[in-house]
Amino acid sequence: MTALIILVTVLVTTFISGIFGMAGGIIFMGVLAALLPVATAMIVHGTIQIFSNGYRAFLWRAHINWTIFGRYALGSLVAVGLLFALSWRPDHQTVYLMLGLTTTLVWLPKSIVDLDIQKRFQAEGAGFVVQALNTVAGVAGPLLDLFFVRTDMTRHQIVATKAVTQVLAHFVKVVFWSVPVIMAAGAGALPPAWLIIAAIPLSMLGTTLGGKVLERMTDVNFKKGMKYLVTAIGAVMLMKAAGWL
Repeated sequence: MTALIILVTVLVTTFISGIFGMAGGIIFMGVLAALLPVATAMIVHGTIQIFSNGYRAFLWRAHINWTIFGRYALGSLVAVGLLFALSWRPDHQTVYLMLGLTTTLVWLPKSIVDLDIQKRFQAEGAGFVVQALNTVAGVAGPLLDLFFVRTDMTRHQIVATKAVTQVLAHFVKVVFWSVPVIMAAGAGALPPAWLIIAAIPLSMLGTTLGGKVLERMTDVNFKKGMKYLVTAIGAVMLMKAAGWL
């Protein structure tokens, strides 16, 4: 039953991410955190998200801004070194709290935080903070979105470039959480390979269907819908953190 819930959630959440390039990952992480130990949830989430984002990046590969990705990767490398040095890993409640709080970031006014990943040093900064939060909380889509929502990039460029950055982010997360599991209990303690294999075609299907909806949207509706969807998800995560759900 747990595996069935996970697989259905993969299809639904990759459909959502196929449209907005985000939000689905937050829902998926929330479901996994409710069903599995934190480390297992992070590994399953990260592995499936690598394939989901990788396929989305492949679909929209012509729209990827590789210059932004290269600068993002530099900041990410610094965050990776710091995280492995600290080796801090949160519990369930902390994960829900961080998931909920990150969703509120999409409402910060431009007068307070003027973020634009196309500007000087901002892609590097995004790589650092997004990688750090994604690794310990599981997802960082709303934070990453802050760097894209005020750019002059099209919805296709936003979805494609975010997807390739998230392949890197989730790969680091999987390594970060897998190392202590393997050291403590061996490779046999990792999530079963069949679950990941079963989830891959579902993630590709959800991404493809979401992409068809994306094609029908305008850039304005895309950015508006993204904010409201993420806010609703964040409210649920904060209620989970408070023990109200």
